[in-house]
Amino acid sequence: MSEVLRVTNLSTQFATKGGVFNAVEGLSFSVDRGQVVAFVGESGSGKSVTALSIMGLLNPRISKVASGSVQLNGEEIVGASDELLQKIRGSKISMIFQEPMTSLNPSISIGEQVSEVIQTHTRCSSSKAAKSALNVLLKVGLLNAESIYDSYPHQLSGGMRQRVMIAMAVALEPDLVIADEPTTALDVTTEAGIMDLLKSLKRDRFGTFILITHNLSLLQGFVDQVIVMYAGQVVEKCSTEQLFNHPEHPYTMGLLGAIPKLSDLKTRLVTIKGQVPSPFERPEGCRFAARCPFQEAVCLKPQELLEISPEHWSRCIKSPLRVDTVALKATKQASKQASNQAYKGY
Repeated sequence: MSEVLRVTNLSTQFATKGGVFNAVEGLSFSVDRGQVVAFVGESGSGKSVTALSIMGLLNPRISKVASGSVQLNGEEIVGASDELLQKIRGSKISMIFQEPMTSLNPSISIGEQVSEVIQTHTRCSSSKAAKSALNVLLKVGLLNAESIYDSYPHQLSGGMRQRVMIAMAVALEPDLVIADEPTTALDVTTEAGIMDLLKSLKRDRFGTFILITHNLSLLQGFVDQVIVMYAGQVVEKCSTEQLFNHPEHPYTMGLLGAIPKLSDLKTRLVTIKGQVPSPFERPEGCRFAARCPFQEAVCLKPQELLEISPEHWSRCIKSPLRVDTVALKATKQASKQASNQAYKGY
């Protein structure tokens, strides 16, 4: 299976009135063709900044890729010219933004906006672009495509607008689509419809996706690999099956414990105490330590992201096979027993 995207040691820096900080630190991962990789975590963890860094859409006045590499089909795009980035956006890599009402132009019809994407990259005639736009609107499940083509964003429902955004993203069948919270503000039924659409695009077109979400319930049946981020760092990276069946980082356990369970409506949802640390007040050691029920003195020292089992990485001193000294001999069983008490309901 060929590799579409490779990100190596990516760090993205922001400069504000409060000072300079890294929104993303030392991020490395890859995406193969036909694969779906998901980024999960609370707001402020660095998920969306990762997407903007890959797309080259950072605001240059306040942010930049400080170090690292982003290769799309083997071609380096960090530091690429605006001309090259404009050429590959939409044709080779595209993005579905989380709020279509602010992403779509309110003064231009839906058909014109979809046609513009096609015509910009293919240089085809306006009539041919219009025909292609109608076809792609149909492919994303908008059966009354002709009516929608002449409509404006405010005339459509939230779910319909999101399907339009997906149509624009996949119109030219790019090698990689980044979906940033694609079901935000949608009701449960509409959310399910959007996820079914993404799954069908993956299946029918052998699509390759990066999904950014805080909703872990969207992962199963769609995502191959999950990257859990916290305060700008990756704290766990593994397959979806491993995440749900064998989570190893306490933060991941807390996120899973917060998922509502229809089979157990009497149990209160688990909450993770505290808040994500300010980017200006991040601790030197484990960034989750202040909120972690398993905290020990050693957690105040910097933690590395290590592979604790095949294709499973964790940034926690208690993870299995992570015994560097006799003092660090926490076992998986002990961790799970503590987890059951600390995160009841998980």
